[in-house]
Amino acid sequence: MSTATSIEDLNRQFAIPGVAEIVAGNNDLPKVRITLPSATAEIYLHGAQVTSYKPAGSEDAIFLSEHSSFEHGKAIRGGIPVCFPWFRNKVDDPKAPSHGFVRTKAWALSALSHHYDTATVTFTTESDDSTRAWFPFDFRLTHRVTVGAELKLELIMSNLDTKPLRFEEALHTYHLVGDARKVSVAGLDAVDFLDNTDGNKEKLQQGDLHFTRATDFVFLNTSHSVDLLDPTLKRRIRIEKKNSMTTVVWNPWQEGARSLADLGDNEWTRMACVEASNIRAFGIDLPAGEEHIMSATIRVIPRD
Repeated sequence: MSTATSIEDLNRQFAIPGVAEIVAGNNDLPKVRITLPSATAEIYLHGAQVTSYKPAGSEDAIFLSEHSSFEHGKAIRGGIPVCFPWFRNKVDDPKAPSHGFVRTKAWALSALSHHYDTATVTFTTESDDSTRAWFPFDFRLTHRVTVGAELKLELIMSNLDTKPLRFEEALHTYHLVGDARKVSVAGLDAVDFLDNTDGNKEKLQQGDLHFTRATDFVFLNTSHSVDLLDPTLKRRIRIEKKNSMTTVVWNPWQEGARSLADLGDNEWTRMACVEASNIRAFGIDLPAGEEHIMSATIRVIPRD
């Protein structure tokens, strides 16, 4: 089946006139385009990955690299990748794909609905022979994205296996900022974190976090919201979450950006990752037949 035919079939089944349509994105990969009075958004079936979210009257809240790969089997640099069932490298297998395998595969579009001034898109992916090679369990993962005056992301993990399993997860959000060297993250004062740029030593955050060097921190025991303050774009991005006990904050800085082929040398100044997650000691133990839902809500608040 050609891409054009596939998109045509998806539109016949799911499109909502004037609100939601499936179109060919970069490299002809299908994406869902949402257009509402309150916001616009774009979500690729590849990785079930949000690549744009623009609240009315605002610049995009999401960073997307101009050098991103849009290819089967490769991750999109930027947007909101779904990391599962591990974060960073797999502890017991360094050859396993970084951040898991769901961000590099095509998900199924399973539902699209419109309610007042919001639209909800639901994607699913399930275990198969290729996933069992890395993660020997039967599961279903659902990513439900609700677009409106705020952006809500729900990651729903269903253990379809006969035995319990353990997994890590993250909604690896790349926020678009005016200048990473001028932004700050509020809400993490007096919180312990692991510094991945310093051998994962445990440290204590003091005051607001400012990006002054390569930053790769995992803040522990954090179920509360945090704010990304951007004086250049004159806005505050609030990240609220549920059933998430770790918050990842990341920026590769100049040196790290040079090592990433799909990130421009200066693009690091336009991004700041602040992520709802459950990783490391806070990974999820899920009994057979049970379900776990982690959610994040992103709200853009203009500032004078």
